[in-house]
Amino acid sequence: MRDVASEGDARGIQIQRVGVRDLALPIMVREKSGRLAHLLGTFDASVELPHTERGTHMSRFVSILSRWSKKAVSAVEMEQMVREMAQAFDAPAVHLSLSFRYFLEKCTPATGQLCQTDYVCRFDARINQGEYNFELGVRVPIMTVCPCSKEISDEGAHSQRALLTVNLRALPGVIIWLEDLIPLLEKQGSCDLYPLLKRADEKWVTETAFAHPKFVEDVVRDTVLALRGVAGVVWFSAECEAQESIHNHVAYAYAESE
Repeated sequence: MRDVASEGDARGIQIQRVGVRDLALPIMVREKSGRLAHLLGTFDASVELPHTERGTHMSRFVSILSRWSKKAVSAVEMEQMVREMAQAFDAPAVHLSLSFRYFLEKCTPATGQLCQTDYVCRFDARINQGEYNFELGVRVPIMTVCPCSKEISDEGAHSQRALLTVNLRALPGVIIWLEDLIPLLEKQGSCDLYPLLKRADEKWVTETAFAHPKFVEDVVRDTVLALRGVAGVVWFSAECEAQESIHNHVAYAYAESE
């Protein structure tokens, strides 16, 4: 049977990335407790295609990722996956991204009721000419109260939900647990969020947030200071987007380590 994708190409154009996106598969992520979290993951995978080759073999991505979806996934397994892809495709560069929603239990602040909050997380693995890089990403919802609004208003101040997104790289062998990172980031807002709030909890959240007003600039700067104190982190970026309650636009700030 003719293999059209394996045929040569004379146009002389190299493609930096070719592959599959939004491939949904069940995954298992190691928790800090040692247990496995069973989640739904979404993979994006690509390889570099030389100018001499017409196409890649898309089915190989699905075969490899389907097999790995039956195993626990961490930075170690992500490296094994991209190296296997590099060998299977004979590719000098591979990029693999896995996004998923991770759940953490937390207690409501006043009544102590147990609830679960979900966080969008990402494992990003790249290999280029044999060199491996891994990046951890997490998006944490927080609450912010505008310091300026609080200062100039006789009654109240405008508040909004915001999204704090952090990407980081750590030294080889260093594990940054989501169970440690997420609570650290939640503390950088005016107050963290809860899916369940009784009246006493709502009062606590409202008063706590108004006692700690923050601009998006404050959130990002405080996040930078917090991440500087995390052992083993060698690079990071932090971005805060506030879904403004009195404006029809989003306010944001971004910073990264030097």
